[in-house]
Amino acid sequence: MPRQERAGSVNGTVPNRRENDRLRAGRKHLTHFEIEKLMAIARKFGRYGHRDATAILITYAHGLRVGELAKLQWTQIDFRRGTIQVGRLKGGTPSTHFMSGRELRALRRLRRENVQSRYLFVGERGELSAAWFRQMFARIGERAKMPFPIHPHMLRHACGYKLANAGKDTRSLQGYLGHRDIRSTAIYTELVPDRFSGWQSEFD
Repeated sequence: MPRQERAGSVNGTVPNRRENDRLRAGRKHLTHFEIEKLMAIARKFGRYGHRDATAILITYAHGLRVGELAKLQWTQIDFRRGTIQVGRLKGGTPSTHFMSGRELRALRRLRRENVQSRYLFVGERGELSAAWFRQMFARIGERAKMPFPIHPHMLRHACGYKLANAGKDTRSLQGYLGHRDIRSTAIYTELVPDRFSGWQSEFD
């Protein structure tokens, strides 16, 4: 089934490299508390509040790129073992992650609402694209009155920073995020250890 949207910005135009660089300037991550706020906003507004909040949670908890999120299928979820098979783009290393109880409960509800779907995140016309998530995430950021523009890759960075702050070593973090080059992982482990003191210790 063709994807219902093509990649683009909130207004439907395709951003160029300079625009992407502008959007990604400044702080490159979100805090756990900011993400909780965004999920609460997602649940409150729109027809698909639970779906959208769950997409944010899964992206954050597993450090997904938007393309990886959009491709998730139910065959990658093992409810009995509580795991998710994470496929990586850009030549990254796939891996299997455990999921929290919060994630499993959210996904079970999503499955009940879409018993016929092949993909986790679908709309009225079938599977959703990476563009859907970018647009939805930007709208939620506006509703949340975030003091800066937000983009989905900030969730991947937030995952890396959170795990590094929890004391995970660089090799383990590299495997979790699927980086081919460990130098891509080093940005997270170079942080001052108490930079994010006060964060919750679990994604739950």
